[in-house]
Amino acid sequence: MQPKVMMKKKNISASKASLILFLCQIVSALDVPLDSKLLEELLQPPTITQQSPKDYIVDPRENIVIQCEAKGKPPPSFSWTRNGTHFDIDKDALVTMKPNSGTLVINIMNGGKAEAYEGVYQCTARNERGAAISNNIVIRPSRSPLWTKEKLEPNQVREGDSLVLHCRPPVGLPPPIIFWMDNAFQRLPQSERVSQGLNGDLYFSNVQPEDTREDYICYARFNHTQTIQQKQPISVKVFSMDSLNDTIAANLSDTDIYGAKPVTERQPVLLTPTGSTSTKVELRGNVLLLECIAAGLPTPVIRWIKEGGELPANRTFFENFKKTLKIIDVSEADSGNYKCIARNTLGSAHHVISVTVKAAPYWITAPRNLVLSPGEDGMLICRANGNPKPDISWLANGVPIAIAPEDPSRKVDGDTIIFSHVQERSSAVYQCNASNEYGYLLANAFVNVLAEPPRILTPANKLYQVIADSPALLDCAYFGSPKPEIEWFKGVKGSILRGNEYVFHDNGTLEIPVAQKDSTGTYTCVARNELGKIQNEVQLEVKDPTMIIKQPEYKVIQRYGQVSFECIIKHDSTLLPTVIWLKDNDELPDDERFLVGKDNLTIMNVTDKDDGTYTCIVNTTLDSVSASAVLTVVAAPPTPAIIYARPNPPFDLELTGQLERSVELSWVPGDENNSPITNFVIEFEDGLHEPGVWHYQTEVPGTQTTVQLKLSPYVSYSFRVIAVNEIGRSQPSEPSEQYLTKSANPDENPSNVQGIGSEPDNLVITWESLRGFQSNGPGLQYKVSWRQKDVDDEWTSVIVANVSKYIVSGTPTFVPYEIKVQALNDLGYAPEPLEVIGHSGEDLPMVAPGNVQVHVINSTLAKVHWDPVPLKTVRGHLQGYKVYYWKVQSLSRRSRRHVEKKILTFRGNKTFGMLPGLEPYSSYKLNVRVVNGKGEGPASPDKVFKTPEGVPSSPSFLKITNPTLDSLTLEWGSPTHPNGVLTSYILKFQPINNTHELGPLVEIRIPANESSLILKNLNYSTRYKFYFNAQTSVGSGSQITEEAVTIMDEAGILRPAVGAGKAMASRQVDIATQGWFIGLMCAVALLILILLIVCFIRRNKGGKYPVKEKEDAHADPEIQPMKEDDGTFGEYSDAEDHKPLKKGSRTPSDRTVKKEDSDDSLVDYGEGVNGQFNEDGSFIGQYSGKKEKEPAEGNESSEAPSPVNAMNSFV
Repeated sequence: MQPKVMMKKKNISASKASLILFLCQIVSALDVPLDSKLLEELLQPPTITQQSPKDYIVDPRENIVIQCEAKGKPPPSFSWTRNGTHFDIDKDALVTMKPNSGTLVINIMNGGKAEAYEGVYQCTARNERGAAISNNIVIRPSRSPLWTKEKLEPNQVREGDSLVLHCRPPVGLPPPIIFWMDNAFQRLPQSERVSQGLNGDLYFSNVQPEDTREDYICYARFNHTQTIQQKQPISVKVFSMDSLNDTIAANLSDTDIYGAKPVTERQPVLLTPTGSTSTKVELRGNVLLLECIAAGLPTPVIRWIKEGGELPANRTFFENFKKTLKIIDVSEADSGNYKCIARNTLGSAHHVISVTVKAAPYWITAPRNLVLSPGEDGMLICRANGNPKPDISWLANGVPIAIAPEDPSRKVDGDTIIFSHVQERSSAVYQCNASNEYGYLLANAFVNVLAEPPRILTPANKLYQVIADSPALLDCAYFGSPKPEIEWFKGVKGSILRGNEYVFHDNGTLEIPVAQKDSTGTYTCVARNELGKIQNEVQLEVKDPTMIIKQPEYKVIQRYGQVSFECIIKHDSTLLPTVIWLKDNDELPDDERFLVGKDNLTIMNVTDKDDGTYTCIVNTTLDSVSASAVLTVVAAPPTPAIIYARPNPPFDLELTGQLERSVELSWVPGDENNSPITNFVIEFEDGLHEPGVWHYQTEVPGTQTTVQLKLSPYVSYSFRVIAVNEIGRSQPSEPSEQYLTKSANPDENPSNVQGIGSEPDNLVITWESLRGFQSNGPGLQYKVSWRQKDVDDEWTSVIVANVSKYIVSGTPTFVPYEIKVQALNDLGYAPEPLEVIGHSGEDLPMVAPGNVQVHVINSTLAKVHWDPVPLKTVRGHLQGYKVYYWKVQSLSRRSRRHVEKKILTFRGNKTFGMLPGLEPYSSYKLNVRVVNGKGEGPASPDKVFKTPEGVPSSPSFLKITNPTLDSLTLEWGSPTHPNGVLTSYILKFQPINNTHELGPLVEIRIPANESSLILKNLNYSTRYKFYFNAQTSVGSGSQITEEAVTIMDEAGILRPAVGAGKAMASRQVDIATQGWFIGLMCAVALLILILLIVCFIRRNKGGKYPVKEKEDAHADPEIQPMKEDDGTFGEYSDAEDHKPLKKGSRTPSDRTVKKEDSDDSLVDYGEGVNGQFNEDGSFIGQYSGKKEKEPAEGNESSEAPSPVNAMNSFV
């Protein structure tokens, strides 16, 4: 028979293996977005959304409403069962169902009786896709019965005796809340002596005369029906011995009276629970309540402990004067024995309650709805736990799955249903039922098979705004069945986005980890599956960050002064900032002294309460920044104050009451020096073991001058006292007299016992030796014991001197040992020590990891897998695995280089790791080694892998040379890191006009083997901006930009000044052809002509005139050489007079153009330095925004400007 059993087990394990293999191949189910419009359109099986509780107690005076709401597409229909059979609501006039709902309303208020509708109800919601069911809802009407009439005898009790007043409320549904009150409806006071138990009884640990009263009344409140029932009043009369003697004095002799016993004290006796032990069963997640109430005089105090463990922290509470132990949210770990101890001065009593925590079923993995495409696979998993372990059963559309209609795509395997190659007819609702004797769980989960074309749920043209250098997340919420593939494009006709600068999330979201200003634009999301394709556009705007360019600064201000904090900000022009000021992270005081300006905060008439930290917070809709500064308010130098100092040291130390383990120390305090002593610190010296070394002993309040000190055996004690006040510590007092305690066995064993081998064949046992005063006597030694764990039964022991290490030789390699170290001295042994686990020495691992596999994720990242080595071959503590990898060669250059190995360590028993920072289009090798505390094991065979192509780096350089009227020559260097095979270069360029606007963009594709290009047919005297980048088959790399200018047409130069026009921008030539300019020049010429005529007439008349005076004082600006910084042209000769150029020439000999010489020169494109032209006419400098012109200095002449100057000033 045994072989058959073995064969059966083998078949079972084989089937499980095939099941696991199948589960690994299952396609993940679709997630249906919670989009209301989408949910309205999709077919969906029913889902129960609302239902009444399982145990439903109703008010018998009101209508019964049993809730059952469900959703689905098409809307579901509803039906009910009662006590397991169909409930036909049409046959009961008192029962109706709400429209478009499954909720039942039972009309009790029109003559129905709630008792008639007690039972178990269950709702079913059904449509063409399946049926969902509710829990079993048990309907019970609440009950609040009256107290049965009973004759209550008065309670006559002797003072000091215990007493229990029984409540015994009527049994109600749900159970009532009990409380005790008097005739005036005042709650009876409760204390440690008098308290109410969990059962509602009133317990007196001992009665006192003040307990005498006739109106002890127990009330029962039934919350469900809002009624309160009252028990008949109970009378209690307490007799004291004095009153008893007065009552019977006439009938008893003096001897009898004086012989009556007075009130006697008694040790505790438990009133509840009775006996020495009891049991309690509670369910997981509930509140555990344990109670102990004791009688006794004096009144006992209750204490709770858990045997063999600690009471759970944060979940344990004591109520009813510690008579009730309350533990919330109990779990199986809270099972055990709980002991209550009642104690007074005469003794104690205890009771042990054995608690067992059971558990109704609770979910580990509840089944989840499954949305699949036709032909896909999936599974429903239903896992629950409990105590006892629950049984799992499945239903399909409310019918046990064993008798449900067959479905070839469905296979049930215990707590899992596996679906393969589903079709639309496979749609259904499945129910999982997990039950044990303490309850059940019921969960509905549908399988919905859909065939839907893609839909994009993100609104079209949605605008996203982010701050530069922060992440941008662009949504593309989608749905389709089968699951669509998502692609992103920038622009309507842009190329597909790829590369490491983007992150593509599974939910369709595109993440730009570091958005830049050039990330602004339109992004297109495309979703496609085999049933269709759809796209959507969103907009991204990247804003400049908000910055505080001048922060508030630390200020020190005298009282009643004025202080101001600045907070000047810079922000994106499209964002509206708001500035808030805080004081100590709270709002500014509502005080008119605080003045908040546009970029500052001013505090008038500063007071001491203004001292603190002031924070400026700048908020926009996209970001927030803040800066803080501290304000310190100081006063004028104070008048001389009382001198405070540290106290003087105590004196007159005295030892009294010397015992073996204690002594009393007293002292006299020194002068406190105007600062009260807060405490005294007591230190001791062990003159026998550590003379001259003082140790902290204890400290006491400053009002105490004596202390009882605990001592250790075999120590020569001296004590000293230090006084402490707010200023500091006093000098130590003079030492007390010495006191030598008697020897004894050691009280403790060495700590930090460890066993770690230093060699493969030894075990080094170490420990922290006892300090001198811990030895408790002379002759301190250690008993070191060891045995191999789970192998040796007997201990091997050796006694060593007062050392802290012992080496055991000849051990097997890396095996566990049980170790213990026990202290002993001349008087005997310390208590039995605790055992610790150690290991003998490690050796290098024996084998290399196997089955090393590499999965290349992208051009710079790979994932490596390996099989773990058997733990027995590690021969030590497994610390992890090391992956050695190195680049063999670049596939694009085929050039080998010096091999630089890189090492990555993966801690623990990991079987995979990521290799970042790889170079694209390269060949790599790697191997894997296991590591223990001794070192590394052998390497696995080298594994070769290759990284795919990536995008190239930018070209190494771009030079623009040989400018002519209509051409430029471009030269470039190939990328430093091609990261693949270069396919081409992309050149884009566009002109820059006079207002710095960019013209149309021209794009040229250049073969990869070219390194220069001559651009022809360009405009003369025009600035161009060039963008240049390389491409591989993966995409374009980063671009490099340059600017250059074609040289000017010489026909447009003002020829009378030789060479003067070469550096002038063509705008001065173009502007001379404008109508408004010609008109302006004519007006200027006319004014000059009139002025000359007036001067000529006055000169003919003779005499001086203002113009003549200026001409005498200053030479004619038309012929006088000009300063280099006067901002105007110098004189030049006409065509007939070939005189050399004068000092004021427009263009100096070094071919530079100064910024002052032209208000519209190309210098304005530079970065604040003088631009200049090379010999070939190309412009040196970088394009930037045009700067504001400054007024010319040093030219205050009132005379009319020359035509050239006028033209220069108007351009």
